[in-house]
Amino acid sequence: MLHRIEGDLHMEQVSLRKIAETHGTPSFVYSEGAITAAYQAFHDAFSMHPHRICYAVKANSNLAILQTLAALGSGFDIVSGGELARVLRAGGDPGSVVFSGVGKQDWEILFALEQHISCFNVESASELRRIARLAATTDAIAPISIRVNPDVDPNTHPYISTGLKENKFGVSVEDAMTLYQEAAGLDSLKIVGVDCHIGSQITELTPFLDALTRVLSLVDELEAQAITLEHIDLGGGIGVQYRDEVPIEIGHFASAIVQAMSGRPQSLMFEPGRMIVANAGVLLTTVNTLKSNNEKNFAVVDAAMNDLIRPALYSAWQEVTPVTLKDDGASPERHWDIVGPICETGDFLAKDRMLSLEEDDLLAILSAGAYGFVMSSNYNSRPRSAEVLVSGQEHYCVRKRETIEDLFALESMKPVS
Repeated sequence: MLHRIEGDLHMEQVSLRKIAETHGTPSFVYSEGAITAAYQAFHDAFSMHPHRICYAVKANSNLAILQTLAALGSGFDIVSGGELARVLRAGGDPGSVVFSGVGKQDWEILFALEQHISCFNVESASELRRIARLAATTDAIAPISIRVNPDVDPNTHPYISTGLKENKFGVSVEDAMTLYQEAAGLDSLKIVGVDCHIGSQITELTPFLDALTRVLSLVDELEAQAITLEHIDLGGGIGVQYRDEVPIEIGHFASAIVQAMSGRPQSLMFEPGRMIVANAGVLLTTVNTLKSNNEKNFAVVDAAMNDLIRPALYSAWQEVTPVTLKDDGASPERHWDIVGPICETGDFLAKDRMLSLEEDDLLAILSAGAYGFVMSSNYNSRPRSAEVLVSGQEHYCVRKRETIEDLFALESMKPVS
Protein backbone atom coordinates (compact mmCIF):
# COMPACT_ATOMS: atom_id res chain seq x y z
CA MET A 1 0.00 0.00 0.00
CA LEU A 2 2.79 2.47 0.98
CA HIS A 3 6.11 2.43 -0.87
CA ARG A 4 8.74 4.86 -2.08
CA ILE A 5 9.64 5.79 -5.63
CA GLU A 6 12.86 7.82 -5.88
CA GLY A 7 12.49 8.82 -2.24
CA ASP A 8 8.87 9.97 -2.47
CA LEU A 9 6.23 8.10 -0.48
CA HIS A 10 3.42 6.70 -2.62
CA MET A 11 0.06 5.15 -1.76
CA GLU A 12 -0.72 2.56 -4.39
CA GLN A 13 0.45 4.33 -7.58
CA VAL A 14 -0.11 7.91 -6.40
CA SER A 15 2.49 10.25 -4.89
CA LEU A 16 1.45 11.58 -1.48
CA ARG A 17 3.31 14.79 -2.30
CA LYS A 18 1.10 15.20 -5.35
CA ILE A 19 -1.98 14.70 -3.19
CA ALA A 20 -0.78 17.33 -0.72
CA GLU A 21 -0.08 19.77 -3.55
CA THR A 22 -3.55 19.13 -5.00
CA HIS A 23 -5.68 18.99 -1.88
CA GLY A 24 -3.57 20.77 0.76
CA THR A 25 -2.85 19.72 4.31
CA PRO A 26 -3.91 18.45 6.71
CA SER A 27 -5.60 15.71 4.68
CA PHE A 28 -6.56 12.13 5.42
CA VAL A 29 -5.70 9.77 2.56
CA TYR A 30 -7.08 6.22 2.24
CA SER A 31 -6.14 3.27 0.05
CA GLU A 32 -9.12 1.54 -1.55
CA GLY A 33 -6.90 -1.44 -2.34
CA ALA A 34 -5.82 -1.87 1.29
CA ILE A 35 -9.42 -1.67 2.52
CA THR A 36 -10.52 -4.26 -0.02
CA ALA A 37 -7.64 -6.60 0.85
CA ALA A 38 -8.32 -6.41 4.60
CA TYR A 39 -12.03 -7.10 4.15
CA GLN A 40 -11.41 -9.96 1.73
CA ALA A 41 -8.84 -11.57 4.06
CA PHE A 42 -11.38 -11.62 6.92
CA HIS A 43 -14.14 -12.91 4.66
CA ASP A 44 -11.98 -15.66 3.13
CA ALA A 45 -10.67 -16.80 6.54
CA PHE A 46 -14.20 -17.85 7.55
CA SER A 47 -15.10 -19.51 4.27
CA MET A 48 -15.56 -22.82 6.12
CA HIS A 49 -18.46 -21.53 8.23
CA PRO A 50 -21.58 -19.44 7.47
CA HIS A 51 -20.80 -15.86 8.47
CA ARG A 52 -21.45 -12.19 7.91
CA ILE A 53 -18.98 -9.34 8.30
CA CYS A 54 -20.63 -6.15 9.52
CA TYR A 55 -18.09 -3.34 9.20
CA ALA A 56 -18.14 -1.06 12.27
CA VAL A 57 -19.11 2.28 10.74
CA LYS A 58 -17.81 4.22 13.73
CA ALA A 59 -14.21 3.43 12.72
CA ASN A 60 -14.45 5.49 9.54
CA SER A 61 -17.82 6.58 8.16
CA ASN A 62 -16.78 8.35 4.95
CA LEU A 63 -19.38 7.62 2.27
CA ALA A 64 -16.82 6.47 -0.30
CA ILE A 65 -15.38 3.93 2.13
CA LEU A 66 -18.86 2.64 2.98
CA GLN A 67 -19.58 2.49 -0.76
CA THR A 68 -16.43 0.42 -1.31
CA LEU A 69 -17.39 -2.04 1.42
CA ALA A 70 -21.02 -2.25 0.30
CA ALA A 71 -19.82 -3.22 -3.18
CA LEU A 72 -17.81 -6.05 -1.58
CA GLY A 73 -20.97 -7.37 0.07
CA SER A 74 -20.20 -6.16 3.58
CA GLY A 75 -22.85 -5.72 6.21
CA PHE A 76 -22.61 -2.83 8.64
CA ASP A 77 -22.56 -2.36 12.43
CA ILE A 78 -24.06 1.01 13.36
CA VAL A 79 -24.46 2.89 16.64
CA SER A 80 -26.71 5.76 15.56
CA GLY A 81 -29.45 6.78 13.17
CA GLY A 82 -26.95 9.02 11.42
CA GLU A 83 -24.72 6.04 10.69
CA LEU A 84 -27.71 4.13 9.30
CA ALA A 85 -28.45 7.07 7.00
CA ARG A 86 -24.83 7.02 5.82
CA VAL A 87 -25.00 3.30 5.06
CA LEU A 88 -28.16 3.78 3.04
CA ARG A 89 -26.71 6.76 1.13
CA ALA A 90 -23.63 4.67 0.29
CA GLY A 91 -25.72 1.84 -1.13
CA GLY A 92 -25.53 -0.53 1.82
CA ASP A 93 -28.19 -3.18 2.34
CA PRO A 94 -30.29 -2.36 5.45
CA GLY A 95 -31.02 -6.08 5.72
CA SER A 96 -27.34 -6.58 6.58
CA VAL A 97 -27.23 -3.90 9.30
CA VAL A 98 -26.94 -4.55 13.03
CA PHE A 99 -27.71 -1.69 15.43
CA SER A 100 -25.52 -1.58 18.55
CA GLY A 101 -25.16 1.04 21.28
CA VAL A 102 -26.51 1.67 24.77
CA GLY A 103 -28.59 4.78 24.09
CA LYS A 104 -30.81 4.23 21.06
CA GLN A 105 -33.40 7.00 20.80
CA ASP A 106 -37.02 6.49 19.74
CA TRP A 107 -36.54 8.11 16.33
CA GLU A 108 -33.49 5.94 15.65
CA ILE A 109 -35.34 2.75 16.55
CA LEU A 110 -38.32 3.74 14.39
CA PHE A 111 -36.00 4.63 11.49
CA ALA A 112 -34.26 1.24 11.78
CA LEU A 113 -37.61 -0.59 11.93
CA GLU A 114 -38.79 1.29 8.85
CA GLN A 115 -35.64 0.19 6.98
CA HIS A 116 -36.04 -3.46 8.08
CA ILE A 117 -32.54 -3.84 9.50
CA SER A 118 -31.15 -7.27 10.31
CA CYS A 119 -30.93 -6.99 14.08
CA PHE A 120 -30.99 -4.73 17.14
CA ASN A 121 -28.23 -5.57 19.62
CA VAL A 122 -30.09 -4.94 22.87
CA GLU A 123 -28.07 -3.65 25.83
CA SER A 124 -30.58 -3.33 28.67
CA ALA A 125 -34.03 -4.33 29.91
CA SER A 126 -35.21 -0.77 29.35
CA GLU A 127 -34.09 -0.87 25.72
CA LEU A 128 -35.74 -4.25 25.14
CA ARG A 129 -39.09 -2.88 26.31
CA ARG A 130 -38.66 0.35 24.35
CA ILE A 131 -38.00 -1.54 21.11
CA ALA A 132 -40.94 -3.88 21.79
CA ARG A 133 -43.27 -0.94 22.43
CA LEU A 134 -42.20 1.00 19.35
CA ALA A 135 -42.39 -2.08 17.14
CA ALA A 136 -45.91 -2.80 18.41
CA THR A 137 -47.08 0.74 17.66
CA THR A 138 -45.97 0.36 14.03
CA ASP A 139 -47.18 -3.24 13.59
CA ALA A 140 -43.59 -4.34 13.10
CA ILE A 141 -41.64 -7.27 14.48
CA ALA A 142 -38.17 -6.24 15.64
CA PRO A 143 -35.35 -8.78 15.26
CA ILE A 144 -33.20 -8.70 18.39
CA SER A 145 -30.18 -10.20 20.04
CA ILE A 146 -29.01 -9.52 23.59
CA ARG A 147 -25.54 -8.06 24.04
CA VAL A 148 -23.90 -10.14 26.72
CA ASN A 149 -21.13 -8.72 28.88
CA PRO A 150 -18.98 -11.81 29.62
CA ASP A 151 -16.68 -10.04 32.14
CA VAL A 152 -13.57 -10.90 30.11
CA ASP A 153 -10.48 -8.68 30.34
CA PRO A 154 -9.24 -7.96 26.79
CA ASN A 155 -5.93 -6.54 28.07
CA THR A 156 -6.29 -3.31 26.13
CA HIS A 157 -6.58 0.41 26.93
CA PRO A 158 -9.29 0.95 29.59
CA TYR A 159 -11.12 3.48 27.40
CA ILE A 160 -11.69 0.83 24.70
CA SER A 161 -12.39 -2.13 26.98
CA THR A 162 -16.10 -2.98 26.78
CA GLY A 163 -16.57 -6.48 28.20
CA LEU A 164 -15.95 -6.04 31.93
CA LYS A 165 -18.57 -5.72 34.65
CA GLU A 166 -17.66 -2.08 35.26
CA ASN A 167 -18.22 -1.15 31.60
CA LYS A 168 -21.51 0.43 30.48
CA PHE A 169 -22.11 -2.04 27.67
CA GLY A 170 -24.36 -5.10 27.58
CA VAL A 171 -25.88 -7.16 30.35
CA SER A 172 -24.54 -9.97 32.51
CA VAL A 173 -24.98 -13.57 31.40
CA GLU A 174 -27.42 -14.10 34.28
CA ASP A 175 -29.54 -11.08 33.32
CA ALA A 176 -29.43 -12.09 29.66
CA MET A 177 -31.33 -15.30 30.37
CA THR A 178 -34.12 -13.32 32.06
CA LEU A 179 -34.28 -10.87 29.14
CA TYR A 180 -34.45 -13.65 26.57
CA GLN A 181 -37.33 -15.23 28.45
CA GLU A 182 -39.12 -11.88 28.55
CA ALA A 183 -38.48 -11.28 24.84
CA ALA A 184 -39.82 -14.72 23.97
CA GLY A 185 -43.17 -13.66 25.40
CA LEU A 186 -43.46 -10.43 23.37
CA ASP A 187 -45.20 -10.68 20.00
CA SER A 188 -43.43 -7.61 18.59
CA LEU A 189 -39.95 -9.12 19.05
CA LYS A 190 -38.17 -11.93 17.23
CA ILE A 191 -35.11 -13.44 18.89
CA VAL A 192 -32.43 -14.04 16.26
CA GLY A 193 -29.09 -14.06 18.03
CA VAL A 194 -26.69 -13.24 20.83
CA ASP A 195 -24.09 -10.48 20.72
CA CYS A 196 -20.76 -10.01 22.50
CA HIS A 197 -18.09 -7.34 22.10
CA ILE A 198 -15.26 -7.19 24.63
CA GLY A 199 -13.12 -4.29 23.43
CA SER A 200 -10.84 -2.91 20.76
CA GLN A 201 -7.20 -3.24 19.70
CA ILE A 202 -6.97 -6.76 21.17
CA THR A 203 -3.81 -8.65 20.22
CA GLU A 204 -4.41 -11.93 22.06
CA LEU A 205 -6.66 -14.80 21.02
CA THR A 206 -7.48 -16.03 24.53
CA PRO A 207 -9.95 -13.24 25.47
CA PHE A 208 -12.01 -13.98 22.36
CA LEU A 209 -12.11 -17.69 23.12
CA ASP A 210 -12.98 -17.07 26.78
CA ALA A 211 -15.85 -14.81 25.72
CA LEU A 212 -17.10 -17.34 23.17
CA THR A 213 -17.02 -20.12 25.77
CA ARG A 214 -19.25 -18.10 28.10
CA VAL A 215 -21.59 -17.15 25.26
CA LEU A 216 -21.91 -20.78 24.14
CA SER A 217 -22.86 -21.81 27.69
CA LEU A 218 -25.68 -19.28 27.50
CA VAL A 219 -26.70 -20.62 24.07
CA ASP A 220 -26.98 -24.11 25.57
CA GLU A 221 -29.12 -22.81 28.44
CA LEU A 222 -31.37 -20.99 25.98
CA GLU A 223 -31.83 -24.12 23.88
CA ALA A 224 -32.88 -25.98 27.02
CA GLN A 225 -35.60 -23.33 27.34
CA ALA A 226 -36.63 -23.88 23.69
CA ILE A 227 -35.10 -20.55 22.64
CA THR A 228 -33.07 -21.10 19.49
CA LEU A 229 -30.68 -18.61 17.90
CA GLU A 230 -29.82 -18.02 14.26
CA HIS A 231 -26.47 -16.29 14.81
CA ILE A 232 -23.70 -15.65 17.31
CA ASP A 233 -22.13 -12.19 17.01
CA LEU A 234 -18.59 -11.97 18.41
CA GLY A 235 -18.22 -8.25 17.71
CA GLY A 236 -14.90 -6.84 16.57
CA GLY A 237 -11.78 -5.71 18.36
CA ILE A 238 -8.95 -7.49 16.55
CA GLY A 239 -5.92 -5.25 16.92
CA VAL A 240 -3.59 -3.87 14.26
CA GLN A 241 0.08 -2.97 14.26
CA TYR A 242 0.76 0.65 15.11
CA ARG A 243 4.27 0.16 16.47
CA ASP A 244 5.54 -3.22 17.71
CA GLU A 245 2.24 -4.98 18.38
CA VAL A 246 1.91 -8.51 16.99
CA PRO A 247 -1.68 -8.73 15.74
CA ILE A 248 -3.64 -11.96 15.76
CA GLU A 249 -3.22 -13.71 12.42
CA ILE A 250 -6.71 -13.79 10.90
CA GLY A 251 -6.41 -17.39 9.68
CA HIS A 252 -5.43 -18.54 13.16
CA PHE A 253 -8.28 -16.53 14.65
CA ALA A 254 -10.82 -18.05 12.26
CA SER A 255 -9.58 -21.59 12.78
CA ALA A 256 -9.78 -21.29 16.57
CA ILE A 257 -13.26 -19.73 16.53
CA VAL A 258 -14.70 -22.31 14.11
CA GLN A 259 -13.16 -25.14 16.14
CA ALA A 260 -14.73 -23.74 19.32
CA MET A 261 -18.11 -23.70 17.59
CA SER A 262 -17.88 -27.52 17.43
CA GLY A 263 -20.22 -27.90 14.50
CA ARG A 264 -22.97 -25.74 15.96
CA PRO A 265 -25.53 -24.61 13.37
CA GLN A 266 -25.55 -20.89 14.20
CA SER A 267 -23.93 -18.57 11.69
CA LEU A 268 -21.16 -16.29 12.92
CA MET A 269 -21.25 -12.51 12.78
CA PHE A 270 -18.35 -10.11 13.24
CA GLU A 271 -18.09 -6.32 13.56
CA PRO A 272 -14.52 -5.38 12.56
CA GLY A 273 -13.69 -1.74 12.04
CA ARG A 274 -10.11 -0.83 12.94
CA MET A 275 -8.57 -3.90 11.28
CA ILE A 276 -10.31 -3.05 8.00
CA VAL A 277 -9.34 0.62 7.71
CA ALA A 278 -6.65 1.63 10.24
CA ASN A 279 -3.58 0.78 8.22
CA ALA A 280 -5.27 1.84 4.98
CA GLY A 281 -5.00 5.53 5.89
CA VAL A 282 -2.47 8.28 6.57
CA LEU A 283 -2.75 11.87 7.74
CA LEU A 284 -0.66 14.32 5.71
CA THR A 285 0.56 17.40 7.56
CA THR A 286 3.05 20.20 6.90
CA VAL A 287 5.70 21.47 9.31
CA ASN A 288 4.93 25.11 10.03
CA THR A 289 7.41 26.11 12.75
CA LEU A 290 10.46 24.57 14.40
CA LYS A 291 11.33 25.74 17.91
CA SER A 292 13.30 24.69 20.95
CA ASN A 293 13.02 25.60 24.62
CA ASN A 294 16.45 24.14 25.47
CA GLU A 295 14.73 21.07 26.91
CA LYS A 296 12.60 19.99 23.96
CA ASN A 297 12.50 20.40 20.22
CA PHE A 298 9.03 21.10 18.86
CA ALA A 299 7.85 20.72 15.29
CA VAL A 300 4.59 22.65 15.03
CA VAL A 301 2.53 21.20 12.18
CA ASP A 302 -0.76 22.25 10.61
CA ALA A 303 -2.61 19.16 11.90
CA ALA A 304 -3.67 19.09 15.53
CA MET A 305 -5.59 17.18 18.17
CA ASN A 306 -8.84 18.36 16.60
CA ASP A 307 -7.82 16.40 13.46
CA LEU A 308 -6.34 13.32 15.17
CA ILE A 309 -7.21 13.00 18.85
CA ARG A 310 -5.95 9.46 19.48
CA PRO A 311 -2.48 10.50 20.76
CA ALA A 312 -3.96 13.04 23.19
CA LEU A 313 -6.90 10.85 24.25
CA TYR A 314 -5.24 7.44 24.49
CA SER A 315 -1.52 8.32 24.46
CA ALA A 316 -1.63 6.36 21.21
CA TRP A 317 1.57 5.87 19.21
CA GLN A 318 1.46 6.30 15.43
CA GLU A 319 4.47 6.28 13.17
CA VAL A 320 5.56 9.59 11.63
CA THR A 321 7.63 9.56 8.46
CA PRO A 322 8.76 12.20 5.96
CA VAL A 323 6.93 12.04 2.64
CA THR A 324 10.20 12.83 0.84
CA LEU A 325 13.54 11.41 1.96
CA LYS A 326 16.28 14.03 2.07
CA ASP A 327 19.63 14.00 0.29
CA ASP A 328 22.91 13.96 2.18
CA GLY A 329 23.67 17.26 3.83
CA ALA A 330 20.16 17.74 5.17
CA SER A 331 19.50 18.93 8.70
CA PRO A 332 20.83 16.48 11.31
CA GLU A 333 18.35 14.16 12.99
CA ARG A 334 17.07 15.29 16.37
CA HIS A 335 14.42 14.21 18.84
CA TRP A 336 11.23 16.10 18.02
CA ASP A 337 7.79 16.38 19.56
CA ILE A 338 5.26 16.76 16.73
CA VAL A 339 2.66 19.21 18.04
CA GLY A 340 -0.27 21.20 16.69
CA PRO A 341 -1.25 24.87 16.96
CA ILE A 342 -4.14 24.32 19.39
CA CYS A 343 -3.94 26.14 22.71
CA GLU A 344 -3.57 22.97 24.82
CA THR A 345 -0.44 21.28 26.19
CA GLY A 346 -2.13 18.00 25.28
CA ASP A 347 -2.14 18.95 21.60
CA PHE A 348 0.48 16.54 20.32
CA LEU A 349 0.56 13.95 17.55
CA ALA A 350 3.85 12.27 18.42
CA LYS A 351 6.58 12.62 21.02
CA ASP A 352 10.32 12.09 21.00
CA ARG A 353 10.69 11.08 17.36
CA MET A 354 14.13 11.03 15.73
CA LEU A 355 13.72 12.98 12.50
CA SER A 356 15.56 15.36 10.21
CA LEU A 357 13.16 18.28 9.86
CA GLU A 358 12.95 21.66 8.21
CA GLU A 359 10.07 24.07 8.00
CA ASP A 360 7.63 23.30 5.16
CA ASP A 361 8.50 19.58 5.25
CA LEU A 362 5.61 17.24 4.50
CA LEU A 363 4.99 14.45 7.01
CA ALA A 364 2.77 11.39 6.93
CA ILE A 365 1.23 10.07 10.15
CA LEU A 366 0.58 6.41 9.48
CA SER A 367 -2.23 4.06 10.56
CA ALA A 368 -4.70 6.96 10.53
CA GLY A 369 -7.57 5.29 8.71
CA ALA A 370 -9.54 4.41 11.84
CA TYR A 371 -10.74 6.81 14.54
CA GLY A 372 -9.12 9.73 12.76
CA PHE A 373 -11.45 12.02 10.85
CA VAL A 374 -14.54 10.50 12.51
CA MET A 375 -13.35 11.78 15.89
CA SER A 376 -12.25 15.18 14.61
CA SER A 377 -13.79 18.45 15.74
CA ASN A 378 -13.78 22.19 15.11
CA TYR A 379 -12.05 23.03 18.41
CA ASN A 380 -10.33 26.44 18.25
CA SER A 381 -12.64 27.13 15.27
CA ARG A 382 -10.46 25.05 12.98
CA PRO A 383 -12.01 23.75 9.74
CA ARG A 384 -11.84 19.98 9.45
CA SER A 385 -9.49 18.23 7.03
CA ALA A 386 -10.09 17.01 3.52
CA GLU A 387 -10.41 13.27 2.85
CA VAL A 388 -8.94 11.64 -0.26
CA LEU A 389 -9.42 8.10 -1.61
CA VAL A 390 -6.67 6.50 -3.72
CA SER A 391 -7.60 3.79 -6.21
CA GLY A 392 -4.70 2.50 -8.27
CA GLN A 393 -3.38 5.43 -10.29
CA GLU A 394 -6.33 7.67 -9.44
CA HIS A 395 -7.23 9.74 -6.41
CA TYR A 396 -10.53 11.38 -5.50
CA CYS A 397 -11.44 14.04 -2.97
CA VAL A 398 -14.21 12.26 -1.06
CA ARG A 399 -14.74 15.06 1.46
CA LYS A 400 -13.93 18.67 0.78
CA ARG A 401 -11.94 20.65 3.30
CA GLU A 402 -14.23 22.77 5.44
CA THR A 403 -14.07 26.53 5.05
CA ILE A 404 -14.32 29.23 7.67
CA GLU A 405 -17.84 29.95 6.42
CA ASP A 406 -18.77 26.31 7.06
CA LEU A 407 -17.89 26.74 10.73
CA PHE A 408 -20.84 29.00 11.46
CA ALA A 409 -23.21 28.01 8.66
CA LEU A 410 -25.68 26.62 11.21
CA GLU A 411 -25.34 29.48 13.70
CA SER A 412 -27.23 32.75 13.90
CA MET A 413 -26.84 36.04 15.69
CA LYS A 414 -29.47 37.13 18.17
CA PRO A 415 -32.00 39.69 16.89
CA VAL A 416 -30.88 43.29 17.15
CA SER A 417 -33.53 45.55 18.63
